[in-house]
Amino acid sequence: MGLFSGLLGNAGAVSQEQLVKEYSRLLTDSEQIQMGFKLIRDVFLFTNKRLILVNKQGITGSKTDYISIAYKSISRFSVETAGTFDLDAELKIWVSSELHPSIVKQFNKSVDVYEVQKVLAYHVLG
Repeated sequence: MGLFSGLLGNAGAVSQEQLVKEYSRLLTDSEQIQMGFKLIRDVFLFTNKRLILVNKQGITGSKTDYISIAYKSISRFSVETAGTFDLDAELKIWVSSELHPSIVKQFNKSVDVYEVQKVLAYHVLG
């Protein structure tokens, strides 16, 4: 993922090996990371049990907030693909009965947004 793309808030895919190395302490014994994406310092992970948002805080990023969202709490989601002039795809996730999306993430062209949608649909729809 390029720095310019990251500064614009676009997520890029992260290798599974790197994600396991950095975040395996967050997982339960039967949980596995399926895919993950990184925005400059923040990361979001799709596991076989939940969605985990990792939010690095402060100037140094030494303080970290981990948000865990059970797939059953996701009421709906939308995926907007990149267009001719719009180079980014977007994922929106609504948690429970919220009127506005709780999570909005932008993906650069290196991410297959259809694959992200497929993993999310698999878990949310059962």
